[in-house]
Amino acid sequence: MKPIISTIMASIITYSALGQIKTTGKIIQNDEKLSELISLDAKLEILGEGFEWSEGPVWVKDGGYLLFSDVPTNIIHKWKEGEKITEFLKPSGYTGIMPYSHESGSNGLTISNDGQLIACEHGDRRVSIMPIDGMGGKFSLADNYQGKRFNSPNDVVQSKSGNVYFTDPPYGLPSFVTDPSREIDLFGVYRVSPDRKVFLEIADLIRPNGVALSPDHKILYVAQSDTKAYIMAYPIKKDGSLEKGKLLFDASYLNEQGLSGAPDGLKVDEKGNIFTTGPGGILILSPEGKLLGRIETGAPTANLAWGEDGKTLFITADMYLFRLKTLTKGANF
Repeated sequence: MKPIISTIMASIITYSALGQIKTTGKIIQNDEKLSELISLDAKLEILGEGFEWSEGPVWVKDGGYLLFSDVPTNIIHKWKEGEKITEFLKPSGYTGIMPYSHESGSNGLTISNDGQLIACEHGDRRVSIMPIDGMGGKFSLADNYQGKRFNSPNDVVQSKSGNVYFTDPPYGLPSFVTDPSREIDLFGVYRVSPDRKVFLEIADLIRPNGVALSPDHKILYVAQSDTKAYIMAYPIKKDGSLEKGKLLFDASYLNEQGLSGAPDGLKVDEKGNIFTTGPGGILILSPEGKLLGRIETGAPTANLAWGEDGKTLFITADMYLFRLKTLTKGANF
């Protein structure tokens, strides 16, 4: 992490604002069905670079712009076509006056059913919600479970029924797993019901990370980021609670083949295909969990989001913000 945030901000380059087009990446096909989702000669456009660790992209339809977190710098940035990347919110995830951890800012972001911004805040150890225009400030959607503070909420999604699901790994804690301020022994997946009650839904994952919903909102997908890296699928009951999950995709064999990385953020298209960060960039899986192909980004890849007309993927990867045009469309876009 660079010691002076102003230096970091000065180094951010927005190529769309400069009129330049820089591309990178490569599409790797494992199944012929991939060509129905992405052109095999498609390239990643570099929209901006110079971030510490970009994360949590979300498209704001009412305004036509993208928000994304830079976790170490405690900032949410805004990208809009033809404009420079600007600071949308600071502080984004830690409001204390003392230094906290290397990853103190916001991480996963989503837009609520009523158009507000929901954010996972590492430093303040909560899930917050605020009007997208900032008027009226923000408040905690959830900051504890049975009186104990969360570790560092990481990624979040809301279902049509109003239930909010989020993961709570240790990545934002100052001393990680051994941090003395930990109050919850496990790293869980939680649900906030429409009446704001908090439920522990999954307690047996070592490092729960990204979350996404199937197009019909009947399945919750959870990415596990650890030496045992995989994607789980949990059927959702009518009341929003989860049934026992099943393994959808084991990514560890890709690490054994020499590809680095683990599942982190993930999103689903309208046909139920899963686009998940993982070993080698972004993995594209069928609804049944078959690997169709990969998008090689050339950088550790954190998260992604559908935007623009719903056929565009925005990708956060290390110091970069990428854009990729696809042949499919985001679920419920």
